[in-house]
Amino acid sequence: MSDQATPPMNYADLLADIKQRIRVAQTRAMLSVNAELIRLYWELGQMLDARQRKEGWGAAVIPRLARDIRNELPEVKGFSERNIKRMLAFYREYAVVEFVPRPVAQIGITEKAPQAVALFSSDVLLALPWGHHLLLIEKVKDAQTRHWYMQATLANGWSRNILQMQIETAAHTRQGKATSNFALRLPPPQSDLAQQALKDPYLFDFLTLAEPFHERELETGLIVHLEKFLLELGQGFAFVGRQYHVDVGDQDFYIDMLFYHLHLRCYIVIELKRGAFKPEYAGKMNFYCSVVDDVLKHSSDTPTIGLILCQTQNEVIAEYALRGVDKPIGVSTFELTRALPAELESSLPSIEQIERELGDFP
Repeated sequence: MSDQATPPMNYADLLADIKQRIRVAQTRAMLSVNAELIRLYWELGQMLDARQRKEGWGAAVIPRLARDIRNELPEVKGFSERNIKRMLAFYREYAVVEFVPRPVAQIGITEKAPQAVALFSSDVLLALPWGHHLLLIEKVKDAQTRHWYMQATLANGWSRNILQMQIETAAHTRQGKATSNFALRLPPPQSDLAQQALKDPYLFDFLTLAEPFHERELETGLIVHLEKFLLELGQGFAFVGRQYHVDVGDQDFYIDMLFYHLHLRCYIVIELKRGAFKPEYAGKMNFYCSVVDDVLKHSSDTPTIGLILCQTQNEVIAEYALRGVDKPIGVSTFELTRALPAELESSLPSIEQIERELGDFP
């Protein structure tokens, strides 16, 4: 009967606190397990590298080592021949990183560029899962670029698949590339943070629109694929509304898309435009930002930022247009997946036709 009795006062708060502590402990345990695994793989790679250099062990040792580990420790996973070779490669990539204190005799046995010491730290390497490391070693050879993706992965919580997508779309070359007047309209370091929050171009490759399309079609497609849209926008963007209504001087106006940026602590107005950037777009965006600052902006918020997304832009024209407006505004381009021309699309076989053709073969 006592289990069915009314819970004591503040019981819900106690339960919520305990659940939160359990979740935090579980997360810490997972991170701890991952860190120990990465450390172990690095140490094993270090041992193999030292033996190969000192005693001249050949590559044939690794298959035998994998076989013996499997036979003597059958319950232990992750020590295939392929993965052991990856451990060796992992160590050689980060031999100068101090995972553990290194004996004096080992210092200097591997020559590495001095920048590697400054770029990579054990804290960063231990925080990333093994699969992320393998992907980065395989796909990103430049140390500066790899470090950028490591930091971005930790900041954004990218899964391995999302990290691969970001690498394939060269996210590091697009971040912070929007044309803007932030340096003129925002104080440092807010101007730098705002610049890094935007990119150019934005890749909306999850949309397929045939020319000519209407801006409302683009807007609708982005909302339908809102999760992918937010991923492309980057960390910190929170969706507020589409065709957001504002009443100014007894007239109705509608903002294409309104967001709030959790890190910049400000509203972000996004206007979508077909074709090339036009100087008059800056004036309309300046108007919208002024309205949002007066109507929606909280006293603790930073100034509203505008982002004009066009298919193309002339940077010189955009810079002149932005120089004369009061509000912080950026201009970027976007790219879509191009739809097949109707005449070509009609000439391609359908799925049903392909299945019928394949069905004729035994």
